[in-house]
Amino acid sequence: MAEGILRHQLAARGVSATVHSAGLLDAGRPASAHGVDVLREQGIDLGAHRSRTVSAELVRGADLVLGMARMHVREAVVLVPEAWPRAFTLKELVRRGREIGPRSPGQALEEWLSKAHAGRSRSELMGDSDDDDIFDPIGAPRSRYQSTAAEIDDLTRRLVALVFPQEGPDA
Repeated sequence: MAEGILRHQLAARGVSATVHSAGLLDAGRPASAHGVDVLREQGIDLGAHRSRTVSAELVRGADLVLGMARMHVREAVVLVPEAWPRAFTLKELVRRGREIGPRSPGQALEEWLSKAHAGRSRSELMGDSDDDDIFDPIGAPRSRYQSTAAEIDDLTRRLVALVFPQEGPDA
């Protein structure tokens, strides 16, 4: 769901970006029926989505690695230790982004992420955290998919506004 929602948010802001999702489960699984239905109501089509397993190649090629939970960020950083300064949970990056303020016009994403990364400790990735983890609704009722989608929508909307504060092709 996060991939589809983030793509939707970026497109609405006029930002051209490549967004990939990958997780810890087996590759090739379709999106859950509840997830497809909930996002279809928002005009987002997940019908062709197939899961991918996170790999070192995907992490190395990413300018930003966003996990829905600490365990996702841990896995990315274990696979590619040098990804640590650009690997965050979505909740963590929105929280840190609010603290440092939006990316300035002309400021490189890497520089903004470096400011967001300042003061972090790898030990913060240990365990689970309501402050950092988004509930995974797999196997849950449709209402949990709706609440998770709403949370991801809110967080990605805030993240896109922080990272791309200007609208349009010059953003």
